[in-house]
Amino acid sequence: MGFNTDKQTLNDLNIFSKRGRDSIFSIFNHTSTRAGSEILEAMFLNPLSDPDTIIYRTNIINFFKSREVAFPLEGSLLDTVEQYMADTDERSKLSYEENVFKRKLSALIAGDTGYKNIRTGVAATLELLKELQKMTDNPVNIPAILIDELHGSLDILEHSELAPLLRKNRNTRLNFKELSASDQLIRFSYHKEIEQILQWVYRLDVFVSVAKVARQLNLVLPLVLPMEQNYLSVEGLYHPHIAIPVSNSVSITRDFPVIFLTGANMAGKSTFMKSLGVALYLAHMGFPVPATKMEFSVRDGIYTTINLPDDLSSGSSHFYTEVLRVKKIAKELAGSKRLFIIFDELFRGTNVQDACEGTIALTEAFSKRQNCVFVVSTHIIEAGEALKECCKNINFVYLPTRMEGKKPVYTYKLQNGITADRHGMVIINNERILEILRIAKTTTLQS
Repeated sequence: MGFNTDKQTLNDLNIFSKRGRDSIFSIFNHTSTRAGSEILEAMFLNPLSDPDTIIYRTNIINFFKSREVAFPLEGSLLDTVEQYMADTDERSKLSYEENVFKRKLSALIAGDTGYKNIRTGVAATLELLKELQKMTDNPVNIPAILIDELHGSLDILEHSELAPLLRKNRNTRLNFKELSASDQLIRFSYHKEIEQILQWVYRLDVFVSVAKVARQLNLVLPLVLPMEQNYLSVEGLYHPHIAIPVSNSVSITRDFPVIFLTGANMAGKSTFMKSLGVALYLAHMGFPVPATKMEFSVRDGIYTTINLPDDLSSGSSHFYTEVLRVKKIAKELAGSKRLFIIFDELFRGTNVQDACEGTIALTEAFSKRQNCVFVVSTHIIEAGEALKECCKNINFVYLPTRMEGKKPVYTYKLQNGITADRHGMVIINNERILEILRIAKTTTLQS
């Protein structure tokens, strides 16, 4: 079964970005090869829901993170091999003629681009295969599980007609007959096997580059727990795009599956939820996360509602768009999936009374789903107080605001409980909005 998410979640967490440079993907997109970057993008588009596969990736990246390992192959060599292997047109093959005169004639026209590309491609492919054989003979800097995978493909070639060519000295120039035979074997007879080897190389590129990012940014590889534990614990969590971040720690258990987050506007609620969503998304890719420690039970999917856009094309109000979003997620929850759900400021598109009642009703319903995990935020303090009375399995946390004179100061550090902060009018007065309006009114009357 695949991992469940949607475009809204990808946008909320900024997994990709139209601008490209400020996305989560861009943090890791430093592969040595173009094909490696494409595989990396596919991994970002397809998080995992199988614990064993997540552990497999985590272990490999952790292996490279613990060592100063650089990608061992030249990108230009791989580009040459890839370009050569991409041409599978039978008409481009070299035809070996027994007639000596024709062979000599072929040598005379060796300047032909097609012939030249084949000679270059064959040489590059043989060099690549020899380099990989050397890596398997001395696998100090490659994890055993990857070496075993590579052995499976290389063994086929070692017991094929390619074996004598692989034993040749790399400086030995192939004659026309050898070149023709090599081209036939590489591009056609063993095309599938060599493509598998290339895919292995590109995956190696991804693992090495991701591990390098983890070392440079001091990211941590999460510990994967059984799904049925329904557990999530993150220490030192922060958002990777904040220059000087404030870290937080949080735990969600089966007995307390809901985090109810309160705080004033600008206190950092959305940033915290995005940080948590990003960490869990990366964890399900088997990738390192921005934290000092993380343990999590694998989920079947993630859905977030943080920056919900207005649907102007359908003529729907913002509130109705919110309702449709809640309905979509309710349908996902109706099954037996183990999901991670984030709602930031439920029903902000309607009046305070309806928003308060809707927040209470939905959060209470969420608290009864012990196989899922929820994070719900609001600045409506009354909703939290009501939930505290009726739900004993909700973890109430808040982001405080400290006043320095008339100026609010935000700590961005989670505390247990429900906030009592109400500083909206303080901020309005600090910005002198009412004074500006009074001056504007006076000026209009005088004119």
